[in-house]
Amino acid sequence: MNPRSAAALWGAAITAALVAVPLTLRDRLPDPLAVHWGPAGAPDGELSFAAGLAVQVAMWIAIWGFLLAAAARERTLTRRMGRAYWWGTLVGGGLFVLGMGGTTLLANLDAPDWTAAVLEPWQVITVILVSAAAGLLAGHLGRGGPDLQAPAGAEPPRLDLRPGQRVVWVSRLTNPWLLAVTTVAAAGLVVVAVLDVAGASVGPVLPPLGVVLLVGLLTTSLTCRVTADGLRIGFGPFGRPARRIQLSKIDKAWSDTRYPSQVGGWGIRGLPGAATIMLRGGECLIIRYRSGGELAVSVDDAARGAALLNALVAEEVSR
Repeated sequence: MNPRSAAALWGAAITAALVAVPLTLRDRLPDPLAVHWGPAGAPDGELSFAAGLAVQVAMWIAIWGFLLAAAARERTLTRRMGRAYWWGTLVGGGLFVLGMGGTTLLANLDAPDWTAAVLEPWQVITVILVSAAAGLLAGHLGRGGPDLQAPAGAEPPRLDLRPGQRVVWVSRLTNPWLLAVTTVAAAGLVVVAVLDVAGASVGPVLPPLGVVLLVGLLTTSLTCRVTADGLRIGFGPFGRPARRIQLSKIDKAWSDTRYPSQVGGWGIRGLPGAATIMLRGGECLIIRYRSGGELAVSVDDAARGAALLNALVAEEVSR
């Protein structure tokens, strides 16, 4: 069975269980239901039966819909790590939502009212452990075979440059999702500022929105430029701040396909000497330093940039 069919059947089964079981037990449940318990175990939050049911189903639908959308993008399941995360989230996430819904029903079952609902800590711990174990097992079984590797000893690409020829390579990349978040933050900042001037008490919201806007401006896009001076990586719409890597520090360059699931997520990941600048999954420019470390940058037309870097490095070495 292909992943999309499996996700459709599994998601439909979880959804059916989330709806059918509460409706079957409806006459034995108080209304409203206890849905949250404090540190001492006493219920401190309630929702009507309909609202509680809707929240649980909506939570699962959000996870399920995200996974279906991810599976529709072929590249999500082309990498071993991506497949492991996808299957693990599908199975583990479904069991977690179903289990937490079950513990809520058990706590409220036959209670005279929501304040008398008792939630046993061991039930929550069991749900967490079982769903985590099932997710790990599903990820392990669904990860498939290893990813294809480049042939050992393969030479990186290199352009043939004429003596004295001056060349440059420029590529720019923008993440539309991060750009959308930044745009929303900017719009929200304007609205909140106007409300603040008008006398509304919204001051505490300004700093978080400002931070999101600032970080977004620096991380939504980047520009890579290769010249005889080396590689320059500029962040944000104005290419500032920028990181410069001199040719004398570069051993070789090549292009590779990498995804956030392989490097720990989006943004600047890793440590100096083994870092990745990941704004989107796919083609990346890989730089190996003479010191032995590597830097990967997600950028379009990476193969051409790597070929030019290798040609310029070879010229630098021959001087």
